[in-house]
Amino acid sequence: MLVTAYLAIVFLLALCVGLELTARRLTPPQPAPTAVANPAFRRFQTLFLRAYLLALWADWLQGPYLYKLYRHYSFLESQIAILYVCGLASCVLFTPIAGWLPQALGRRQTCLLFCLAYSACCLTKLSRDYFVLITGRVLGGLSTSLLSTTFESWYVHRHVDVHDFPKEWIPSTFTKAATWNHGLAVAAGFVANMLAEWLYLGPVAPFLLAVPCLGVCGWLVLTDWGREEAEGSLEGDRQTPLLGASNAPLARMSARARFWRCFQDGLRCLLTDRRVMLLGGVQALFESVLYIFVFLWTPVLDPHGPPLGIVFSCLMAASMAGSLLYRLATSSRYRLQPGHLLCLAVLMAFFSFFMLTFSTAPGQPRPHESFLAFLLLELACGLYFPAVSFLQGRVIPEEKRAGVLAWFRLPLHLLACLGLLALHGEVSGTGGGEGGSGTRHMFGGCAVMMLAALLAVVSLFTLGRNDTDLRLEGTRGEGDM
Repeated sequence: MLVTAYLAIVFLLALCVGLELTARRLTPPQPAPTAVANPAFRRFQTLFLRAYLLALWADWLQGPYLYKLYRHYSFLESQIAILYVCGLASCVLFTPIAGWLPQALGRRQTCLLFCLAYSACCLTKLSRDYFVLITGRVLGGLSTSLLSTTFESWYVHRHVDVHDFPKEWIPSTFTKAATWNHGLAVAAGFVANMLAEWLYLGPVAPFLLAVPCLGVCGWLVLTDWGREEAEGSLEGDRQTPLLGASNAPLARMSARARFWRCFQDGLRCLLTDRRVMLLGGVQALFESVLYIFVFLWTPVLDPHGPPLGIVFSCLMAASMAGSLLYRLATSSRYRLQPGHLLCLAVLMAFFSFFMLTFSTAPGQPRPHESFLAFLLLELACGLYFPAVSFLQGRVIPEEKRAGVLAWFRLPLHLLACLGLLALHGEVSGTGGGEGGSGTRHMFGGCAVMMLAALLAVVSLFTLGRNDTDLRLEGTRGEGDM
């Protein structure tokens, strides 16, 4: 497995470079957007990305060795499953709170809260006490919820309501952030592997490195963003609604009223538009199995001695390759629809879990086949996320998107929690991922969920066969965001 992991990362990085060069060659040259030539916008974009990318980097550093750290502390698989469930349950609890906090505390202050909470989460990894680690998982759930909403909220508010830049420039910032995010994820695996294995600092080392990164991120938010706000001559984040300044009735509401109004509008949209309901079902089913995969990949591969950091980099490189394939497939040369690519992604994920039900058979593990299945799953993720993001932008009204996506995440986390609890019940008596049947049964359950997601995708496009919003003609490349 050691040689396989290093050969795989070389191949995947070469594949990514080849796909990137091919996409650039097939994409007709476009005139430089006005945003590139605007020095004020470029300064503002750089100021945001410096802090945001540091936050993402600190988050990725914790991915490769979380399960390994708990095993290093001699916890059983069943106990580790409970730790993961605590993290997911806290995401369910804190997701609505994360939408309310920026309105109550202010956006920049909430970003600082993220840095503090995530630093405390990392420092709890120094303890071997089970309840301290549970506290760390709860803090991690809060931090993950804040990371997914607060930084973008600050940027969009400043971009539109303060600087009055065109809304059409917003995707350029988040496209650049997504591109860097893939590279950071791959690099995080290498750095974590170097700290934990090459330098023999143990699996807690990547978590400790994340703390100064979060400290620098907090310092940039406190100083650079503070100066930017002081120079912006605005009236304070507390009084400005997240839903946009153009909605005057909502602007006059209190933070709590806007919060509940947002969720009520999201639920109403979800229940009255069948397209939104089906898309939410696809997201809940697909992304819940990804949380289960995050828990299971380490116990499946670790007994066979691979460098976990390099394996993590391989998985992230496969996801990057999927994103580049999406960009290539939706180019003017091939003209594939995002809906078709969403179907393909779900099929690939189903086949991956189908492979895993055989490669993790008790007493007959086949780690190389499992590793290949994991790479296929990450390749499917690279296709899935831009496709589903594109479709969400088409079927969900912009003013209701925050509330609808919050409702999407609720069943997503609940399904993942139920899956891990079911796994906890099996591994507590069978020995877990190495030799028991719990892991195999869980992969079989994930395959069934992928079949259900495929039925939802087919129903969505059967329902909207003549729907121009779902056919997405003449809109190449928008989904790349």
